[in-house]
Amino acid sequence: MAVPGDIDAICSGLPEVELGTSWGDRPTYKVPRGPKGRGFVMYRAPHKTAVDPETGELYQDLLVIVVPDDAAKAALVEDPSVPFFTVPHFDGYNAVLVQESRLGEIARDELAEIIVEAWAARAPKRLVAQFFAGR
Repeated sequence: MAVPGDIDAICSGLPEVELGTSWGDRPTYKVPRGPKGRGFVMYRAPHKTAVDPETGELYQDLLVIVVPDDAAKAALVEDPSVPFFTVPHFDGYNAVLVQESRLGEIARDELAEIIVEAWAARAPKRLVAQFFAGR
């Protein structure tokens, strides 16, 4: 099963990835390296737009993971067997949320597949083509 440390291992293992910041100061995995990098996995700060409906507390350990399109988002959010969800703040944005503390509810291979798709959605097309051609 997946663990929080798998996020760095998977992201860092992809071509042209760097850990930078976005949304001010939030740690974000970006592709490609450098000033044109686009985020595909971000550690989200607690915010009033993401509150646990059971406790009323702000989520403290959220990851934002980009998805390729609305269909991919719906598939993850609507699948009760995985811990991915969304909040109204992310309506119209192709990304899902997951608590780091719930990563153990999914297989590492499944998490890797989702992160590779996130990377591919943001990486330059030539880099994506090279990556998948080499697999």
